[in-house]
Amino acid sequence: PGVNGSNPTASSLTVSPEGTTVISTEEMWETLAPVTVQGGSLRTCSFDEDVQRVEVFLKTEGRPLNANVELWQGPDNSPQKMSIYLEDGSLRPFRATVESPGSSNAIAIRNTGQMEFPLTAGVEADFGGSTSTGSPSDILSASSTSRTIQGGAVYTTPFSPAVQSVQVMLKSDGRPLNARVELLQGPNNNKQVMEIYTEDGCERPFYAVIDTPGTGNVVRIVNTATVEFPLTACVEPYIVDESAVVDDQAKGGRGMTWS
Repeated sequence: PGVNGSNPTASSLTVSPEGTTVISTEEMWETLAPVTVQGGSLRTCSFDEDVQRVEVFLKTEGRPLNANVELWQGPDNSPQKMSIYLEDGSLRPFRATVESPGSSNAIAIRNTGQMEFPLTAGVEADFGGSTSTGSPSDILSASSTSRTIQGGAVYTTPFSPAVQSVQVMLKSDGRPLNARVELLQGPNNNKQVMEIYTEDGCERPFYAVIDTPGTGNVVRIVNTATVEFPLTACVEPYIVDESAVVDDQAKGGRGMTWS
């Protein structure tokens, strides 16, 4: 989905089945003005009420990443919180869209890792209007089949090796949303974990794009709330590249892949 009214040239690989142009996370990083967040430190980015939503990007140079991302709205009010773990912040960077209705909004990024593990962060604003493609959560929910996940339930979705990244959307009917989204590659091998809290899952749904290089990728969604708080989830491929499978076979992988 386009942000800030921009329309960078997408590669021939980044075309979704619906025919809408999508932009890879790597291409998005080239348009950002990133900042460094040292281990244990906090950086905030405030913006005015004309901004409808912001896209948050986090990565490292290949080391693990541990961070908390929060949406602040006024003093002592955090309507949305995310706790993030990445095994490799270069191979699988973090990318999520945060809806920001109202005024006095700010994004807070805290690096909860040690001093030896800095991270790089970037924020891209979407001002809405005619130049915007709209909310990616609304676009995904309108173009795919959603699934209801009851409180305490688990939902898993495997993807083929041709899928290079997937898009995940979580929302509720207006009640609070508590969930955990995991990317696994092999049994109980977490490559990316996101713990999400949203005060209003209808006004501020969760949307993220997860890079899924390699084979055996599975997205697992856990509704960590009680049974009174179901949520709706959509999980669909974002970038599909059939040539990636052919390239791996051409390199003599012999059916074995380290993960």
